[in-house]
Amino acid sequence: MIEFFAENWQALLWFLAVLGLLIVEVATVQLVSVWFCLGAVAATIAAVWGASGTVQLLVFFVVSAVALAATRPLVGRILHFKQTPTNADSIIGMSGPVLESIDNTAQTGRVRVNNLDWAARSANGAPIASGVIITVEAIEGVKLMVRPVTKTAEKPAGAAV
Repeated sequence: MIEFFAENWQALLWFLAVLGLLIVEVATVQLVSVWFCLGAVAATIAAVWGASGTVQLLVFFVVSAVALAATRPLVGRILHFKQTPTNADSIIGMSGPVLESIDNTAQTGRVRVNNLDWAARSANGAPIASGVIITVEAIEGVKLMVRPVTKTAEKPAGAAV
């Protein structure tokens, strides 16, 4: 048994690399190391056949690169990772009244959007008076970046007017 390990230590190291890479792949579930696992399998086979350490490394890198290049585009088309916006992102585009005048310099301003009270700042930096109807353009941290609604706009969504 000791002779077997002494003669095949390189193959055993590659096999341990295969197991480690498989564990990483199973733990991440995002196809991170499957290509390198294939390269390690090929290097294990090369080691069993008696290839030198340099050849084993070359086999590992070549097989990993070929597997990555051949399958990555296919995997990208098959697996569609859909980005789901957060609940806060859903209020972008909604309108509501200014509850407290918005002044970016004084860092004041509150609005009601979707029946919730939010800290707000003017998207273009201009002050916005209390009572004006605004539209949410973006969210920065916990503050809404807003702009006044033009006169032709419809009734604000989620506004308690």
